[in-house]
Amino acid sequence: NMLFIFSLPPFLLLLFFSFSFSFPSLPLEMILLRFRNSCIQARRKCQADPTCKAAYHHLGSCTSSLSTPLPLEGSSFPADCLEAAEKLRNSSLMGCTCHRRMKNQATCLDIYWTIHPARSIGDYELDVSPYEDPVTRKPWKMNLSKLDILKPDSDLCLKFAMLCTLNEKCDRLRKGYGEACSGHRCQRQVCLGQLRSFFERASEPHAQGLLLCPCLPTDRSCGERRRNTIAPSCALPTEAPNCLDLQRLCFTDPLCRSRLVDFQTHCHPMDILGTCATEQSRCLRAYLGLIGTAMTPNFISNINTSVALSCTCRGSGNLQEECEGLERSFSHNPCLMEAIAAKMRYHSQLFSQDWEDATFSVMEHEKNSALRPQPWMPFLFSCTFTLILLWSLW
Repeated sequence: NMLFIFSLPPFLLLLFFSFSFSFPSLPLEMILLRFRNSCIQARRKCQADPTCKAAYHHLGSCTSSLSTPLPLEGSSFPADCLEAAEKLRNSSLMGCTCHRRMKNQATCLDIYWTIHPARSIGDYELDVSPYEDPVTRKPWKMNLSKLDILKPDSDLCLKFAMLCTLNEKCDRLRKGYGEACSGHRCQRQVCLGQLRSFFERASEPHAQGLLLCPCLPTDRSCGERRRNTIAPSCALPTEAPNCLDLQRLCFTDPLCRSRLVDFQTHCHPMDILGTCATEQSRCLRAYLGLIGTAMTPNFISNINTSVALSCTCRGSGNLQEECEGLERSFSHNPCLMEAIAAKMRYHSQLFSQDWEDATFSVMEHEKNSALRPQPWMPFLFSCTFTLILLWSLW
């Protein structure tokens, strides 16, 4: 991160330090995020250079003509496309990223996967997540005393559902996919779109609480409520397709492809000991990001927390091993399983405390962590602006 900071142009460096001093409570990752190289910015910069612009458009025609969007070996890529990719190798496009909640996410991902075949040249890795999202631990502000309207012995899934209902945004988004996914109105693609909207726009604590609520193994009704969170009767295919066919379908959609690669990046066990590639919070975010895509996973039963894709490996022929590997990346993934278990333990602990005090501390933490301008901010920004003007004239 520090290398990235000091590689910024002088005027951006001044802005960075003025922003960081003005908001000292803002995490470094969140500040850096504002200066990262998004693919939309990178394309704009590329289009200002005739050579880069021509190479990008030519590579775009190469990728749009492919019969399959799956990564290809360099030898099977047409020579003129390889030449265009080579010209882009040192451009800002090669390091560009996208963000889940950015305004033009679809456009950004289209750009990313247009230049993705260029990554197969040399030592570039093929499966690299296009997302560059910082993991922030925002305080969870909610008044749990309102749950008094429920019976004391109500299961935790019901309590988290009630917390969502008591939150205006969560309730509105949940009703949106509830209506779209209801039995008599079910249109699968509309249902999936509403599910994506919920898990993208609802706050992470609400979304994760609703889906990853802990249940006792003997409490089947709680497990059923958890399993039905994503309306599987509408959201999931009625007949399980082949898992590799499902993956191919996913790779035709830049959003689904991005979410799957993000999941493979952040929930990937790196060795036989189960060492995980990244922290659990990133794995969970990537897992929830798949809900509402063709690769939507779900709990397989009402009595445990095992998850799986709604697909089969029957009829895979000589690709049986590859298919089973994809299937196991969900059903037997130690990183994902431990991330889910850890989050459920945390959710269980939330309801095992004295909530009169705990609610206050959570709300107090929220208040203390809010961004407040410092009294010397106007002076700092005026100085910064003057320095920028002087630098541009010099």
